[in-house]
This record gives sequence, structure tokens and C-alpha cells, in this order.
Amino acid sequence: MLFNKQTIFQFLPPLLLLAATPMFAGCGSSQAANSQDANDGILRVVATTGQIGDVARQVGGEHVEVDVLMGPGVDPHLFVASEGDVNRLQRADVIFYNGLFLEAQMASVLRQIGERKPSIAVAEQIDPELLLPWAAYSDAFDPHVWFDVTLWMRVVEVVRDALIEADAANADAYRANADAYLQKLADLHVYVQQRADELPAERRVLITAHDAFHYFGRAYGFEVRGLQGISTASEAGAADVRDLADFIVERRIPAIFVETSVPVRTIEALQAAVAERGYTVAIGGQLYSDALGDANSDGATYIGMVRHNIDTIVDGLKGEK
Repeated sequence: MLFNKQTIFQFLPPLLLLAATPMFAGCGSSQAANSQDANDGILRVVATTGQIGDVARQVGGEHVEVDVLMGPGVDPHLFVASEGDVNRLQRADVIFYNGLFLEAQMASVLRQIGERKPSIAVAEQIDPELLLPWAAYSDAFDPHVWFDVTLWMRVVEVVRDALIEADAANADAYRANADAYLQKLADLHVYVQQRADELPAERRVLITAHDAFHYFGRAYGFEVRGLQGISTASEAGAADVRDLADFIVERRIPAIFVETSVPVRTIEALQAAVAERGYTVAIGGQLYSDALGDANSDGATYIGMVRHNIDTIVDGLKGEK
């Protein structure tokens, strides 16, 4: 069997992927060409998820060039870094990732490359007292912090401070951009609360494909259930579908929701199981969970994603979709 460069990387585990990259360094740009000075003063930023990339663009403005590894609809729980992704990380001046084991398959690469350049796990900078536990692991936290807008505001501050440290010459711009964006997020938080308040307490039950929305539930008063666990690496079994179907029928839940980054078949199986019990539950719409949407979609930005989600949830549970 003949092995080329790409084939070799497919067989390397994440811990060895970064170490192997220098073998092929001559095939890419030189390290010197990747510095901020060699890039017309623009700071090269790589973010793992679209949500984090959007924050970096909002705060960095014209002084940063942001590259997002995981595009629309990509599940970060299952994402594996390719050779090209590692090269993008190595060319970066600053790396932002979620942490809290969201990027499970990339964790070792991110921490290893962080020994040589700023690599910040933004969610891990949040006070642990504000984080929710990950039930499957006694020493881990739920990584889906962006569903509570007030927690995401703390991430904006983390990004701001990291950009200032990396590029002090543009500190005033980063502070001003962050202040403006934080005000928009404060307004967004109020909007989500107001829309949630349109539902009586007994109607605030959100059922999705996986347990991504517990921060949302805590912040805005929703009971949250998911077929899969916090990580989509776990599979929903027949017992999970049966138990959740019984819950939907008992509580007379009007709608359940699919996610853009999780296959729709899990929710369709749940809907079918409910129908077998003589009750009809609607699919209330599609939510953005672990990834932003396409450039022309409602979920192209973090603010757009949050507004789309709360509108879809409230309208679906009202029976207006």
C-alpha cells in the first residue's frame, strides 16, 4: 500500500498529529510569513467554532483576520483535526477554543500547540461556580455555555483581554468594540427573557436531540430534555426514546425540535414513538445548537442564532409553527 502525506495523517491519533506536522513543514508557508508583522499588522486568529469566531470578529474588527475551523452544521463533539486544520492552527497568532471538552477529539492538539502560542479555552475562564455539571463525569462541566447570553458576555471579555495582550497597539479599539458588542448582548438577553415570558411555566419544556440547552433552561426558565447526552458521541437507545415519548404524552408537550448539527433521524424516531402512543407531537422547527448557520441564514451570527432559537422555541410551543 502506498502512503502519501494525507494518508499518513488519517492514521495519526490527535496526540501525534501535531508532532508529525513538522515533517511536512516545507510544503506550507514559513513561520516567519505567518507573523502579525508579515501580515500588514493584522492579527491572525483561529477559532474552533462559529460562535467563538463571531466574537473574535466583533471584538477584533479590522485589526483581525478570523479563520473558523468548524463551519455551519459541523458537530464539534465529533470533529477531528485534519492536517490542514493543524497547519491553520500553527499559522495563527492567537487561538480561541471553547474547552470543557467540547472539542473532544482536538483537545490534545489544542493544548499541545498552546505551549508555543496563545491558545485560550474561553469557556474555561468562566467562574466554575457559574458552570453546570456534566452528569456523566464527576469532574467535568457542561461546555454549552453560549446558550446563556450572560455567560457568553463573559467570553467576550476573555476574547477582548486576549487580543489586547497579543496586540497592545490596538487595545483602545478592542475595548471599544467589546463595549459596543456587550451592549448588544445585554439587549439580546432582555429579548430572550421577554419572549420566554410569553409562555406559561407549564409550557416551558424544551425537547431536542441532545442535552445542549441546559444553560438556556437555567437562564430563561425552561425544563430541558435531550435524547442524547451532553456529547453527541453518545447514542440514544430504545429505552431513551421510550422514556421520553412517555414523558411527552404525559405532559402533553406540543412540539419537539431538531438541531442543525445533529441528524434529524433521532427526533423523527421520537416523534414516531409518540404517535404509537396515540398522541401527536409536532416538530416545532430547527434550532442552531453546536454550530452557526450558513452565511445567508438567520443563524449566521451569534445574535442571529439566539434570536432564531428563542423565536422558534416560543412559536413552536405556542403551536404557531
